[in-house]
Amino acid sequence: MAHVVIIGASTGGLPAAYDIQQALGKNHRITVISNSDTFQFVPSNPWIAVGWRRREDTTFKLESYLTKKKIEFIPVAAQEIKPDANQVILADGQIIDYDYLVIATGPKLAFDEVEGLGPRGHTHSICTVDHAEKTYQDWQNFIKDPGHVVVGAVQMASCFGPAYEFAFIMDADLRKRKLRHKVPMTYVTSEPYIGHLGLGGVGDSRGMMESELRHKHIKWITNATVTRVQAGKMYVDEHNSEGEVVKQHELDFKFSMMLPAFKGVDAVAKVGEDLVNPRGFIKVDQYQRNPKWQNIYAVGVCIAIPPVEATPIPTGTPKTGYMIESMVLATAHNIKNAVDGLEPDQQATWNAICLADMGDNGIAFVAMPQIPPRNLAWMKKGKWVHLAKVAFEKYFLKKMKKGTTENLYEKYLLKALGITKLR
Repeated sequence: MAHVVIIGASTGGLPAAYDIQQALGKNHRITVISNSDTFQFVPSNPWIAVGWRRREDTTFKLESYLTKKKIEFIPVAAQEIKPDANQVILADGQIIDYDYLVIATGPKLAFDEVEGLGPRGHTHSICTVDHAEKTYQDWQNFIKDPGHVVVGAVQMASCFGPAYEFAFIMDADLRKRKLRHKVPMTYVTSEPYIGHLGLGGVGDSRGMMESELRHKHIKWITNATVTRVQAGKMYVDEHNSEGEVVKQHELDFKFSMMLPAFKGVDAVAKVGEDLVNPRGFIKVDQYQRNPKWQNIYAVGVCIAIPPVEATPIPTGTPKTGYMIESMVLATAHNIKNAVDGLEPDQQATWNAICLADMGDNGIAFVAMPQIPPRNLAWMKKGKWVHLAKVAFEKYFLKKMKKGTTENLYEKYLLKALGITKLR
């Protein structure tokens, strides 16, 4: 009997538990370790931050659903991984032995890399449901006394979509409240141009996103580094294509949400260079295995992927939901092969497919493969995207509770986007 341990229980870890169990059968043991006892659907956090959703709409307690599937669950944070001993040490001192380890921790949020950034500083976050709830508390105060909003993503960020989403969702919420005319907005990003998205652009994303920002009366600063944030003031250096500072901005704000850079979580990063790169992201081969310890697999935001191109200000590469699902499926099949004494033969399909909400409409984009040159790259806009994303939230949460996960993104997004084939 093989024991597969999964660290993390979010959009990578929970599907991995279900899919690996389905691949291996119930004669093998699956254990999920998480620093939280709750699943949260992270893509809904921008809605929570303006009060369009509540915590109970987008989260659920994990234990009963995992227990029903006969998957063990330990809601205690991992503190250390000992790859040579095939052990995970938990924060409460428990030692968990494994035959195969799947790391799906997600990222460490590197707010500390910019002075004054984040919920403990002077800006808000939508990276977790706790952050989104705190953002909503302050949003309620802000709409009573509105002013300048600064929103965006700092240097080394890799997840730009939610920053655009939140800018447009704030715009839509303010228009519904008849307050938009009282709120100047500035979008600040490390991207070399609007619509880069960490992907080198997708189709006509530059023109489309610039047009949307203009239409919504949102100014922007690209090639930006945020040097520090004080209460009500953000200091931003704007760079040219050579990376030279060409202008320094002091932006006064009443409300700000800035996405941070990501790093690997401490329990993973401390293992060292055989497991992780300098940012703490896990090195994997084409089969999602670590090259040195080939019984360690990794999926999701925690894996190392090189930037799609060099940019004047460093930007990372995003990992979208469909891409993570593809990694999970490949990992499940390859662990099954390993248990059966066979070589791995499944590789993730690194395509980017995303529904980005814009409050009352949305933009869908497809990049196949995610890293150019591409076989297909397009973006489409419409109210149907907003409606499709709302429906997908309910669909995904329902399937997570049932423990049915295989190809959820692919099945739903193919239908929504009218794409007949991804591979």
